[in-house]
Amino acid sequence: MTNVTFHTVEDRIIGFDAQGHSGYGEEGEDIVCAAVTSAVRLVEATVNDVMGLCASVKVDQQTAAISFRLPGGLAPTAESTCQNLMTGLMVYLAQLHDEYPEHIEVMEA
Repeated sequence: MTNVTFHTVEDRIIGFDAQGHSGYGEEGEDIVCAAVTSAVRLVEATVNDVMGLCASVKVDQQTAAISFRLPGGLAPTAESTCQNLMTGLMVYLAQLHDEYPEHIEVMEA
């Protein structure tokens, strides 16, 4: 199962941790893992490559884990955009959980 935990401080989503293979299909053919990976990579690329921010990203391929943290002290427009991206990711992954409840879990901490 893939477990995704979103971390918040007050009303601000500061990042997330995702870990584990969903187990929906064989490695390389697992549509749930592919959907999670694609969405996470889109958020990371938007924040770091498009917006030019320095979010912390740690990937451990051995354990199928990724940790993503937004930087603090963002300008209001960047903060708003990042919060919209993180909220969109959370909603998307929650909808994926609704479709595949035995393969992905989404939590807030």
